[in-house]
Amino acid sequence: MKLIVAALCGALLAVPGWAGSAAAQTATTQSGTEGQRAVTKVVKGDFADVLLGVQNAIIGQGLKVEQVNNVGGMLARTKGAVGATQTLYTHAITLGFCSAVYSRKAMTADRENLMFCPYSIFLYETPDKPGEVVIGHRLYPGASMKPVNALLDKILDDATAF
Repeated sequence: MKLIVAALCGALLAVPGWAGSAAAQTATTQSGTEGQRAVTKVVKGDFADVLLGVQNAIIGQGLKVEQVNNVGGMLARTKGAVGATQTLYTHAITLGFCSAVYSRKAMTADRENLMFCPYSIFLYETPDKPGEVVIGHRLYPGASMKPVNALLDKILDDATAF
């Protein structure tokens, strides 16, 4: 099944004009406070195309997306119930996944690294910036989590390479 998905993904990227629809990374930033910092990239393109690119990048690392959380949909659906009027996101999704290799190394070094699993990548688009999709991941603290941060950076790089 993985080979079929990988072949299909490769075929889609080979179609002229397809990859260009979610083109050009425009920025990479790190923000937030210690322990809550994130690495983000801004991609110009259609949200669905960028999401597919991130999912393919995760699969390309031999990982399986275990959770797809439609945070934007939940916030839109519940905004009236909490007395809110502002629409925060046009789209907002988190993708959760884990890696046996990286997790075992991180948890062997410090068993409390369990709190970080599953790892996640987030994507969002806001109503005030249509066509700009922010993708990113949290920066996990400590030396034992550096390989996980590098894996997540690689996924972002792969997802924005087209």
